[in-house]
Amino acid sequence: MRKLTYYVACSLDGFIGDPKGDASSMLAFLDEEYGAFMNSEYPETIPTAFRKAWGLEGVANKRFDTVIQGLGSYRLALDTGVTSPYAHLREFVATRSLTESPDPNVELISEDLVGRVRALKAEDSPLGIWLCGGSTVAGELVDEIDELVIKSYPQVYGSGMPMFGAGFTPRDFTLDEMRSFGNGVVVRTYTRKR
Repeated sequence: MRKLTYYVACSLDGFIGDPKGDASSMLAFLDEEYGAFMNSEYPETIPTAFRKAWGLEGVANKRFDTVIQGLGSYRLALDTGVTSPYAHLREFVATRSLTESPDPNVELISEDLVGRVRALKAEDSPLGIWLCGGSTVAGELVDEIDELVIKSYPQVYGSGMPMFGAGFTPRDFTLDEMRSFGNGVVVRTYTRKR
């Protein structure tokens, strides 16, 4: 069974972006040490358009071969004319409003998101599935998430888009690993307690 990993950046107070989902303020923390970590540990999470500049052209996927995101996250690429932001992965976009995929590499999921994710998890592959965002999709899939990789940036937003757009129900995870960087970013990895 493949793992669904919610690999996400957030502020210290748990927001993945401002009320509209913009998290561009977090880009200020991409320095050499942290960038080297991302390149070596999560190379497939770097958008295709930036892989050459980051020295990742031709680098094999290490952890994931599939990405799932909501329309809000996908819209960030679409608004810049990019229809397949992670062309080096199988791409799925959860949406009820987009009715036709603008790219042959992007499959839309308009119904039964949980069922489709369970089918993806049941596939025979050594690599996992990356849940890229956003809040609503993470809320719908919270019970399917096997692993959390939370990149906490040293900023407080005060309000914004929460990590999970879901109702209150405690769900337990175990801390597996924590790494801190000189720029103040902390990356924590948790496994779901089942």
